[in-house]
Amino acid sequence: MVNFTILAGGYTSFVVSYLFNSDASTLTVLNQSPTGANPSWISLHPTNKSILYATNEDEPGALQSFTIGSQGVLDLIDTVPSGGDAPAFTTALNNGQVAIMNYNTGNGKIIPTTSDPLHFTTDAPLITFPSVNQSHPHMALQHDSEVFIPDLGADKVWRLVEDGAPGNWKIQGFIQQPTGSGPRHIATRGDTLYVLHELSSTLTQQLIPAPPNGTTPLIANASILPPTFPAGSDFHAAELLLTEPTASFPQPLAYASNRNTGNVDPRGDTIAIFALEPQLTLLTQVYTGLDQVRGMRLFGPENEFLIAAGVAGSAGTKVFKRVNGGQDLELVVTNTDITQRSSFVWLD
Repeated sequence: MVNFTILAGGYTSFVVSYLFNSDASTLTVLNQSPTGANPSWISLHPTNKSILYATNEDEPGALQSFTIGSQGVLDLIDTVPSGGDAPAFTTALNNGQVAIMNYNTGNGKIIPTTSDPLHFTTDAPLITFPSVNQSHPHMALQHDSEVFIPDLGADKVWRLVEDGAPGNWKIQGFIQQPTGSGPRHIATRGDTLYVLHELSSTLTQQLIPAPPNGTTPLIANASILPPTFPAGSDFHAAELLLTEPTASFPQPLAYASNRNTGNVDPRGDTIAIFALEPQLTLLTQVYTGLDQVRGMRLFGPENEFLIAAGVAGSAGTKVFKRVNGGQDLELVVTNTDITQRSSFVWLD
């Protein structure tokens, strides 16, 4: 018997703890831990897996820290304002600081922790992203000494560098993205940048230009839309996951989730699977039965499994198994005790 504990955030005031048994193919709710409002995005500390960070995607927003106990039970330790409204993403950096980005107000913070990773300083300056249109920073990704911020409103990936004391960061440049594409989530692989664009429902591939400013030609620009969909559909790309080769999965792959916020397809939204080499190529679309997949997570040995849920409808949370070398997904189990979830972490 192999048991996996997975935490799931959502637009509620609690984080759910699930237990997935891969031998019995069962997914059960262990408990619900109270949090602040709308812990829509949760993230583990990079080295201490007993520490969890969560957004409060509210107006005004906040960042919270928790210790993770038995069966995924959370104990709240600290809360600090995010400096803006509707923070949709948080992640811990490898330098003891935690990034949080405010979607509605076009700003964010990279907040130092104090004597331990659970307590935040309160004086981290606000980083404001300039834009002709309303800035919507949607993620933070550490890449070497920089932090990349995809901005859905500005059609840019901002490049931040630390500027003096911890918590002080400045914009040193940006990587321009296609006009109107709405970059939402990103991933890097070596010197290559992959950008998932919410508004154009595309996944692009390009080399990372030398800092501070500049862009590079797109190596690939692929649609993630399913081949057929109902009239009145309205798609908004959401999450992007990359995998590296393993013994069971020898090909590097990308998984991109669609969100149809219009007329619902009875087959659910799809997860598009792409080969990364020699360049980005669509392999298949997997209909999930889920409504608006905002977040998903790979987990298990060799990232054998993928867990996902929608932020609309009542389809619950589903675990899929990667099959055919990862080029397809096979449904393992569904749990509908909690109808909607928006992000996941695996307590490995």
